[in-house]
Amino acid sequence: MFLPRPSDAADADSAATAVAEPASADDEFSVMRVLANAGKHDLVHERWNAYGQFTHISSWKAPFSAAYTNLNGSEHSLTPNSEYSFTTTATLFLGLALWRGAEVYAVPEVISSRPLSGLVGLGASIQNFELQKQGSVTPSVYLSRLYLTQTINLGGARVERPSGPMQLGTTVDSRRLVFVVGDYSILDYFDRNSVVGDPRRQFFNIAFLSHGAYDFAADARGYTFGALLELHYDDWALRAGRFMPPKEPNQLELDFRLGQYYGDQAELEHAHRAFGRPGVVRLLAYRNRENMGGFADAVSAVQADPAHNAAACTSFNYGSSNATAPDLCWVREPRIKTGLGVSFEQQITSDVGFFARALVSDGRSEVYSYTSSDRSASFGAVVHGTPWRRPFDVVGTAYAASWISSAHGQYLALGGIDGFIGDGRLNRASERVWELFYSLHLYRSITLSADYQHIANPAYNADRGPVSVLSGRLHAEL
Repeated sequence: MFLPRPSDAADADSAATAVAEPASADDEFSVMRVLANAGKHDLVHERWNAYGQFTHISSWKAPFSAAYTNLNGSEHSLTPNSEYSFTTTATLFLGLALWRGAEVYAVPEVISSRPLSGLVGLGASIQNFELQKQGSVTPSVYLSRLYLTQTINLGGARVERPSGPMQLGTTVDSRRLVFVVGDYSILDYFDRNSVVGDPRRQFFNIAFLSHGAYDFAADARGYTFGALLELHYDDWALRAGRFMPPKEPNQLELDFRLGQYYGDQAELEHAHRAFGRPGVVRLLAYRNRENMGGFADAVSAVQADPAHNAAACTSFNYGSSNATAPDLCWVREPRIKTGLGVSFEQQITSDVGFFARALVSDGRSEVYSYTSSDRSASFGAVVHGTPWRRPFDVVGTAYAASWISSAHGQYLALGGIDGFIGDGRLNRASERVWELFYSLHLYRSITLSADYQHIANPAYNADRGPVSVLSGRLHAEL
């Protein structure tokens, strides 16, 4: 369901490359840098590269008050007692140049995880972005990405593209076409953000990974198969693509009937300078056609015939035993879902960056691939530690709010559940999270981070919470 994003600091296939993070410790001590210093690897015109990472995140949720939990068998509440959660991931990023302008990337990964409450009970504020819907404590090995890129230079200024994970070091034109096809994450190319950067070194909560209400096509791990085309023209970039959704909501198997079911994405991006500092504005739109259930239709179905309740489902469902509640299983059919969002990032000083995002989805149909949210907004700031003589340390704080539509709220109030939430009843309110983290540079590319999150109205329910989560993270790169 959720995924790591490679370091944005190494991305030059974006108009946002002017919004650069300060030099990081791993720039100096990466394997590629060591090889280059030894005269064994050309970072400027790479034929291949290999990077790796290891990340362990541990979280502890404090007990919180709740008027009810899993009422009448609806079974998607966050447990109100204290809980422990973790994820451990290790990733290898491999890149190889083929013919002129062509590159292929492969990214094998292993993950072990334990979510809070079976990864239910939080809408768009899940405390650890690395958690996956079908993850387990037993380590799972998989190929997260395997894709081909083709760049066609069209002129303009020459732009240096530095070596990094999923990016070969080279130079490209500021005016160019880029075609990408294969298995990867939509977030590898859409809604990138150089201020927030790599979440394995910054914010923990998924609310700050992307727009909370951005229901982009993806399997349960956050990856998909598809193709996109980017046009870069100096300070502007336009990208669009079509991608495969899962066969069933939040499941691993993708639906290869790409002409029938798909997720279309489009994004317009412009880089600018304000008061002499770089910034970027992005406009994002998506349109999904998937086999989805409608919230209002599910309510109407159970009201017209009480036998069409959640406990009686025989097709794909989330296992509710609430015999009086509506369920999306009865009303799934091909439907269109749309969303429109805007994001902004701005470098305030060389060490301080600010970001903000907002997105609205139509709210009529179930969430198919991402978090349970119909509208979302977030903003925050990241500060590098140069002022206190710790230039490789990072501190950040951010706030996010998300909302559900009236149809979604009525469905939950009657005991319905979706992929992540459903307490059996609902006192509807916005779900909100405030996060504060500090990332301490220990040695070379090793960092240790501490994090606090305060989550109000979990699952959009004012009868429950607030929730406090403390987390720690160990991250290393090579």
